[in-house]
Amino acid sequence: MTHYIDPKSLGLKPRLVVEEIDGNTLAIVINRKSRIIMADGRKILANVEIIKKAKPGCKVMLKTAAPLCSKTLHYLATHGIDVIIS
Repeated sequence: MTHYIDPKSLGLKPRLVVEEIDGNTLAIVINRKSRIIMADGRKILANVEIIKKAKPGCKVMLKTAAPLCSKTLHYLATHGIDVIIS
């Protein structure tokens, strides 16, 4: 069963969807059809940093069904963000 966390409690914008994978792992969920490009990757990284300040020691991932630009995938991987494509 999916357990979602209130993004306001983490200091994020209320439209962002944050899912708890397990006790130590959170995922930013992006459900859309359009490609995730580099500009989106920078915003995702900024949100990850906010989450890590609110919950130190927590691993943050990206969960999406949208196509991901290869440059953005590499950018997120170099910053330690795993991607789950569902």
